[in-house]
Amino acid sequence: MMNWRSVSAAVLVLAFSDATANGEWKPAGSPIATRWAKDVTPENVHAEYPRPQLVRQEWQNLNGLWEYAIQPEKESSPGTFQGEILVPFPVESSLSGVGKTVGAENRLWYRRRFSIPKSWRGKRIKLNIGACDWETTVWVNGSKVGEHRGGYDPFSFDITNALKGDGEQEIVVGVWDPSDGGYQPRGKQVRKPEGIWYTPTTGIWQTIWLEPVAVGGIDELRIVPDFDQSQICVTVTTTGDAEGVTVKAVLEDQIEVVSRAEGKASDTLILQLSNPKPWSPSSPHLYDLGVEIIGADGKVLDVVESYAALRKISLEKDASGAKRMLLNGKPLFHFGPLDQGFWPDGLYTAPTDEALKFDIEITKQLGFNMIRKHVKVEPARWYYWCDKLGMLVWQDMPSGDAAAPWDPFGKYDGKELTRSAESAGNYHHEWENILRALQNVPSIVVWVPFNEGWGQFETVAVTKRVQELDPNRLVNCASGGNDFPVGDI
Repeated sequence: MMNWRSVSAAVLVLAFSDATANGEWKPAGSPIATRWAKDVTPENVHAEYPRPQLVRQEWQNLNGLWEYAIQPEKESSPGTFQGEILVPFPVESSLSGVGKTVGAENRLWYRRRFSIPKSWRGKRIKLNIGACDWETTVWVNGSKVGEHRGGYDPFSFDITNALKGDGEQEIVVGVWDPSDGGYQPRGKQVRKPEGIWYTPTTGIWQTIWLEPVAVGGIDELRIVPDFDQSQICVTVTTTGDAEGVTVKAVLEDQIEVVSRAEGKASDTLILQLSNPKPWSPSSPHLYDLGVEIIGADGKVLDVVESYAALRKISLEKDASGAKRMLLNGKPLFHFGPLDQGFWPDGLYTAPTDEALKFDIEITKQLGFNMIRKHVKVEPARWYYWCDKLGMLVWQDMPSGDAAAPWDPFGKYDGKELTRSAESAGNYHHEWENILRALQNVPSIVVWVPFNEGWGQFETVAVTKRVQELDPNRLVNCASGGNDFPVGDI
């Protein structure tokens, strides 16, 4: 099995067009720069593979310099582009090289050119965006390929039919973001930052990239640990008709194969461990996981690399009758900070992958074993470092809409909002996308749908829905007051 952690930088040569190679870039004015800002260049910006639990060897990174324009929201397209922006840093940030606000009255536009390698012919080409805040529309060669609403959930478009046969291709992205003027999830972002409220993030703020996917290839992995049975359970979703295909999964521990399984695409593959090594903050053991699709003709259609861990989070009463949280069947007190994930130079986007890693390392060195990721969702690599370094995560849903009457000491007091149908639907859609995107992360042990009454509505139904979608983690229905008799905490 290949070691995906060392995916060759050679594939990144595909990523940069003439615009990135020849453009001049420097940070916009900023009162504070982190130690990692000096390491940021258009040629190396977030060059790591962005999706550690579903890795393909072939990909093309579109991070780097793009053209940008800020135009009135009602205009259908930019007349001219106004300069260059370093993607994936938010336009408001210093590291974007722009440092401008956009506002609900305007729309942010991006444009760049790219080429498709000849070796990708015969496959579907997917455009992946880690996160873009908030309402995103994408065109390729003038053809609209998709729209997305959501600032925290990853999304993809199949752009194959919009591509020209050969040569240079063009991608244009338009983004509208009302920030705290809208009902959408936004966390601590406000148009007038002060106190505990911070600068908005508009547009692309996580890695954007291309990948070739075979027809009938792997679309999604569902990886569920069964600690009590010493098993890792893997379910594969394919991109098309899976009739007659075989799915094979291999689990490795330090390059030694420890389990194999195969079956149909609709099967749950059981990877049995004879010498199980549980994951915990003190011993964050990860297994390498390889999955491949074999066609009816015996040829390999698709191969992806991932990782998994064996761990269990549960509740149990102690001798005095008090409920305790257990990790792998043993009581463990969770002790950690509220991490809001803002950077002085990159805002929502860390300057480098090393900066992401450092935050988690220093948190461990300070004696904590848990981070509550507060009203923000991080890039997938942040969770990889939590998995790798051994840091428990309580994951919030970013707050949105209005604040309910808040009682920090309220217990079962029934205080919550009544949201509009559009606002409620948007919340459910994005929250379930986030749950799906993070479902395989071993370090996440608690979901937190609401914080201190902000946007809190339908608390009982929302909590029960989370438990239905993920019965293997705990749920804290509402952190910091306005509690309801539902959930685990």
